[in-house]
Amino acid sequence: MAATPPIDTSVPHSARVWNYWLEGKDNYPVDRELGQQIARAFPEIVEVARADRQFLVRSVTHLVEEEGVRQFLDIGTGLPTANNTHEAAQAAAPECKVVYVDNDPLVLTHARALLTSSPEGSTEYVDADLTDPGPLLEQARRYLDFSQPIGLTFMGTLGHFPADENTYALARAYVDALPSGSFLALCDSTSTSPQIIEASKAWNEGASQPIHLRTAEEIERFFDGLELLEPGVVSASLWRPLPTELGEPKEVAQYGGVARKP
Repeated sequence: MAATPPIDTSVPHSARVWNYWLEGKDNYPVDRELGQQIARAFPEIVEVARADRQFLVRSVTHLVEEEGVRQFLDIGTGLPTANNTHEAAQAAAPECKVVYVDNDPLVLTHARALLTSSPEGSTEYVDADLTDPGPLLEQARRYLDFSQPIGLTFMGTLGHFPADENTYALARAYVDALPSGSFLALCDSTSTSPQIIEASKAWNEGASQPIHLRTAEEIERFFDGLELLEPGVVSASLWRPLPTELGEPKEVAQYGGVARKP
């Protein structure tokens, strides 16, 4: 087995900064410094990170409770915090199987935190590069039944790739591998807020992985050929929000949707 690449703590890393905004513990001073710098200038970025995580929980819970999905492939896992995919899925149905995929050395180091599972279900971690779908899917097939519906999730992942045809083709390669009745749940940062546009510039000056903002329409293109569930592609905070005494949730510059593969 190849040696795990060293963790570079001298340069801010997107997963670790995101982890800091979600009040996680797996980050370093350089990550907190950039995270604090951006959050002070652009407070909305913290709301974006939290809305993304809440969207994950609501979409996964919906797929389990309302659509009967019992398998999930989470690509671009990031660092474990609270309310991870397996926790949301297995809270709704303990027999759910979840495969996490990432190739970040820090995520690999913390994979044990992801590998907890209900006794009835399973949780696995695959160390693979999402830009090479073939080997990644081959590993996923060891743990998931590709003859049965699968919930594929890309949460805050594809924004690290340019908004071009290659990225759409990459996402499509994963959708094409899924059986009919599977679902795609995707959420990413958008250029719908002046604050986030400026925050992305500050991010790209200091972080190791750039952010490529998309328009809402460009996010929607990831769902071409699929059957979008209501309310379509919307701000993450407005996708089937839970009832609250605080009124309508605030819109954030993080858009997502959930769609069924015919």
